[in-house]
Amino acid sequence: MANEGAKNSNEQNVKPEETVAQPELKLHVNPQSNEGEHSLDLILDIPLKVSVELGRTKILVQDLLKLHKGSVIELTKLAGEPLEVLVNDKVVAKGEVIVVNEKFGLRLTDIVSHAQRIRQLGESK
Repeated sequence: MANEGAKNSNEQNVKPEETVAQPELKLHVNPQSNEGEHSLDLILDIPLKVSVELGRTKILVQDLLKLHKGSVIELTKLAGEPLEVLVNDKVVAKGEVIVVNEKFGLRLTDIVSHAQRIRQLGESK
């Protein structure tokens, strides 16, 4: 019985485990960023292949070797037709060629919608 009394007093002295607050998991890479901001630092260093397609053509090697300065190559697209901006070989935008300070540039005229980009993921070339 003495053991039972000791046992009961031990049970009364035992404190329930304190719940430890778990830290909240966040996607922030930069600890100095504000609570409400989403940091893109995680994906900024991912390399992407960005290209602009002026047009396409097929040419024989012998004809390619005959090209010289001033040669004209006929492409599948017409002059003034929108060009495609490709990221990792997927169309993300369309635009037109512009000249700024004697350099060529591209003005974006249309951005491909999210739905169209998702559809492209399932398509194979």
